[in-house]
Order: sequence, then C-alpha cells, then structure tokens
Amino acid sequence: MQAYVVGGAVRDALLGLPVKDRDWVVVGSTPDEMLARGFRPVGRDFPVFLHPHTNEEYALARTERKSGHGYTGFVCHASPEVTLEEDLLRRDLTINAIARAEDGRLIDPYGGRRDLAARVFRHVSPAFAEDPLRILRVARFSARFTDFELAPETLALMRAMVAAGEVDHLVAERVWQELARGLMEARPARMIRVLRACGALARLLPELDRLFGVPQPEQHHPEIDTGEHVLMVIDHAAAGGEPLAVRWACLLHDLGKGDTPVHLLPHHYGHEAASARRAREVSERLKAPADCRDLAEMVAREHGILARAAELRAETMVKLIERCDGLRRPQRFLLMLQAAACDHAGRGRGAENASEWRPLSRWQAALQAVRAVDAGRIATECSDKSLIPQALHAARVAAVKALDKDPA
Repeated sequence: MQAYVVGGAVRDALLGLPVKDRDWVVVGSTPDEMLARGFRPVGRDFPVFLHPHTNEEYALARTERKSGHGYTGFVCHASPEVTLEEDLLRRDLTINAIARAEDGRLIDPYGGRRDLAARVFRHVSPAFAEDPLRILRVARFSARFTDFELAPETLALMRAMVAAGEVDHLVAERVWQELARGLMEARPARMIRVLRACGALARLLPELDRLFGVPQPEQHHPEIDTGEHVLMVIDHAAAGGEPLAVRWACLLHDLGKGDTPVHLLPHHYGHEAASARRAREVSERLKAPADCRDLAEMVAREHGILARAAELRAETMVKLIERCDGLRRPQRFLLMLQAAACDHAGRGRGAENASEWRPLSRWQAALQAVRAVDAGRIATECSDKSLIPQALHAARVAAVKALDKDPA
C-alpha cells in the first residue's frame, strides 16, 4: 500500500499558496485492507475513506469509463492493480495531475509542473470531454488563478463538449455550486468570459449571455456594452470583498436590458422591472439560496431609483425603504446599497471606488432616521388604532425631511 497527496494540495504548494485540505490516493490496496487499518468508509460511488486520526480523505486509485450523459454517467473501477499514472490520467487539468509521495518525491507524468510555470490550463487527456462539470471548474479556476490562460486545444475541446450538448445534462444544484464558488474568487469576470468563449454561458445563463453587444448610452456608460458593464460590476464587488448575495445581485442586476426593443437602443426605459423578473427566474432555475434570490430581485428592481437619491422626495425614500422591508431587515437593505454602489463603480471611466457613490451616505442616513422613529410611542399616543400605520409613515417621512435641515 502506497499513499500519495494529489490534486489541489500539490498544485497550491508548488505555487506557494496556502494548502487548506489534502486529498490522498492509495495504490495497491483494497477496501478490506483500508477498513482493517481503521479507515472509515464515506464514498458511495467509489471507495473513499477517512483517515482514523487526521480525517483526511483517502481514495483508492481508480479508472473511469463513460456510461451515460452528464457528470454522473461513469462506471468506476478500483483495484490494487490500478497504477498511480492511470489514476492521474482521469483528472481534469495537468496542474491537478501531480502527486507527491510521502517522502516528498513528485510524480508528474503529464507535464503539470511545466504548465504551472507557463501559467496554462491544459486538459490531461481526451477523457476531459466525458465530464461537463469540468467546463465550470476550468472557468472557476480562471477566476481564481488570474494570471493563467486556457490552452487553445482545451478551449476547442470545451467548445466541442458544448456543441455535443453535454452541458445540458448538468443539474441546477451543481451549476449553482460552481458559479457561486467562482463568484467568490478574485476575478469572477474571468469565469464568465471563459464560459462565454466556449459557448457554455449561452446554455447555462442565456439571459446574461445576450447582454453582450447590447449598447447603453455612452454618457452614463462609457463602456457602452451591457455585458462588459456587468463584468466590471462583479469584479468591483469582488475587489470590495462583498458577500455572495451581493455578487450574485451584481451579476443579474441588468438582465432586463436584453429585453429592450431594438428601436429603443441604446436607451433602456423601465428595464428595472424586466430585470427583477429575470433575476428571480434565473435564481429559481438554478436553485440559488433564498437570500441570493431575494437580494438579486430587489437590486434589479431598485438600482435605478437608488441612484437618484439626491432628487427624491422624503416620501419616496420612505416608501422605498418600507417596500424593501428595510425596517425589519436593515442589513439586507445595506447589502442592496452596496450592490448599487458596485453598479456605479463598474463603468468604463477609470478606477472608481464604490464607496464614492454619493447616494450611499444619503440612503444610509435615511434608513437610520426611519429606524429611529419610536413606533411604540406613536402607537400609544394614537387614539384611533386604525390610523397607526399612517401616523408611523408620516413620522418616518418627517425624520427623513429633517436630515436636510440638520446642519451636521
């Protein structure tokens, strides 16, 4: 029995990055022997075990044979006769097909170290095409390893996989999982660019794909192209360390611009309502968590009016805060503001910080003023209880109006 560290742990160590988890592959063993050594079985489709002391995953060396469509259509074969090289051959990229022996020796049969040095994503073998989930993984890696490029032959293979309909067999949960992980990387726009380059974006997120090439008024959007604007916005959200819900909202905030009639371009009058509807549809189709779905819909619906805070009446501002449930869920309201600030920053006019978005401080102050209204006192003083809602609303409007009179 021989055990080797494989995959991301070896790759990241060679790149000088911190290693979070280690995965092991075991050559020359059987399930019975692993159990006898105290390992605990966890694999359902193939033999994977947890180490009795470290809890790290140890998988028996295996080969795979395609037996159907999608990422689950495989027959796995694990036996003591499967070699380390055969196990590494089934992996996705050469940089993930390097093993390290327990004595520190590296086993690199497919040129992974060469591609690490060249900063290239390259598939190990034609078997890459058997698993469509690998398209999403490569796109996600592009968002994480921002100085790597995709080998032309690997991009060509990914395009062929899309053309063959392989990505159509991916289930929503796995698509969401990979997209969410990619959005949380350093440059999520690179993930979207890779998906678009291979044609997968048009199959998985057609509402986003069709934004590319859709013009916007140059005076407001120097970058003009709506798709490019969205990519700028999500990269600004990533640079600001925003949480997943904000990044997801940024990705979907302008989907309605894809519905604008051609004769109206480059203007997109009232696109917010269509964007909100599309954002909800996409979120539900991909089974996004409720917090991501709800924030995306809210940002898409409100981002236009949020930007006009300086010209809004106090009444209008209070209605928006109430409509967005800002009184009960102030943190979500603040996340909406952060997404709107990223929308402002993600435009082609140089490096601009989302914190410089002028409406941000006005909305924050308005929210604080509205929440400071003493609802209990107003309810007590109101003789006609049916008028409490109107009295509360009036008090909130007065509180926001008072902001403009405050010399501070």
